[in-house]
Amino acid sequence: MKKILVINGPNLNFLGIREKSIYGTEDYNALIGRIQQHAVELGVAVECWQSNHEGAIIDKLQEAYYDEDLIGVVINPGAYTHYSYAIHDALRSVFVPKVEIHISDINAREAFRRVSVTAPACDRQIVGHGLDGYLEAMDWILTKKS
Repeated sequence: MKKILVINGPNLNFLGIREKSIYGTEDYNALIGRIQQHAVELGVAVECWQSNHEGAIIDKLQEAYYDEDLIGVVINPGAYTHYSYAIHDALRSVFVPKVEIHISDINAREAFRRVSVTAPACDRQIVGHGLDGYLEAMDWILTKKS
């Protein structure tokens, strides 16, 4: 079965806890539930994975290289977005459509958040659409694989 890998970086596990005015009140489990329900509607498998550790994210991306069922990656690198060239390089090693997602509009926040070093390794970036951005990313990946 076709599969989409959703990777969430640091602090995403604290959705609904940290900075509710920016990230909303839905918790991480609600996000995963929405993603899984959308995957059912789309007829694809989804693997949702989260880590606060840069090396673990790189390891997960390298594992994805070998996944023959993988049709796309949705990634929210969290703060690593702004400085992890290691995650950038790992993303470039995965040859499926990749979408960088941010719940908030990083372009309307602090100056350091406006720079993404990981976006150039992705095919698309979605910012500021809240949790729905993940679903939009999944939809876009399917348009690239149909």
